[in-house]
Amino acid sequence: MKHSPSLATAALTLLVAMLAGCGAEVAGTAASVATLQAVQASQARAQQAKIVDGFQQAQDAAAARAASAADEAGR
Repeated sequence: MKHSPSLATAALTLLVAMLAGCGAEVAGTAASVATLQAVQASQARAQQAKIVDGFQQAQDAAAARAASAADEAGR
């Protein structure tokens, strides 16, 4: 039994449309994941900056205490 060219073309068109739909869904999911990862990375950088600032403040306070202690010992 021989298929007509229009039936084969219709079947191929349907297959391509289905695959394109799958590709669009995968691309949409990948874009959503990439956006989420970018937000998480931004939050991690902000948290890192807070921690670094805290360490700097602690280091400055320790240096001030050491200078004060040295000043008191020198009197």
